[in-house]
Amino acid sequence: MQNVQELGLNKNKMEQTSFNKLLLKTAFSCMACDGHIDDKEVALIKTMNLGKKIFGEIDIDKELNKLRLEINGEGNKFLRKYFNELISSELSLQDELKLIEVAIETIKADNEVKYSEIKFFKLIRSKLRIENKPVLEKHPDFEDYLEQDILSESYLSRLQDNFFDTKTLPAFDLINSIDEITMQNLTEKKGEG
Repeated sequence: MQNVQELGLNKNKMEQTSFNKLLLKTAFSCMACDGHIDDKEVALIKTMNLGKKIFGEIDIDKELNKLRLEINGEGNKFLRKYFNELISSELSLQDELKLIEVAIETIKADNEVKYSEIKFFKLIRSKLRIENKPVLEKHPDFEDYLEQDILSESYLSRLQDNFFDTKTLPAFDLINSIDEITMQNLTEKKGEG
């Protein structure tokens, strides 16, 4: 029989795994929200996990392909469910900061930031409690992403409805394992940019 301390550790591990999956789903959603998953975005996610284990011990390829199957089957419903999951999750301010960092880095990964991605990020941002100050203290270059343009709940609702009304998601191809050479080239180019 497990003691109370072991049960607490198991609960913390389950909570961390849930957060890691939400974090990966955030990155995936930011990749897919513009209707295109770029290899540079996939490489960024894999690189984040290789070095810093940002997503913990999740099997990235397996989980990304699971998410791809879900979004292909559900389309915009997948993204709506993601927003609901984001709202219902009990996130610490540190978790929210990490989520913002991953979202913005994913959006910037292909060196082409589209308005639909900014709109999508602002929707993510509207679901979080963290103030701009701690984000900007750590990431002053994120200021453009944090500019307020969501003025009211009705505006936010219209923005979200507009995002889903104007965005039809395609069926995404399998996220193939990027070979090491391609991964290294993409990582080196990111370091140069």
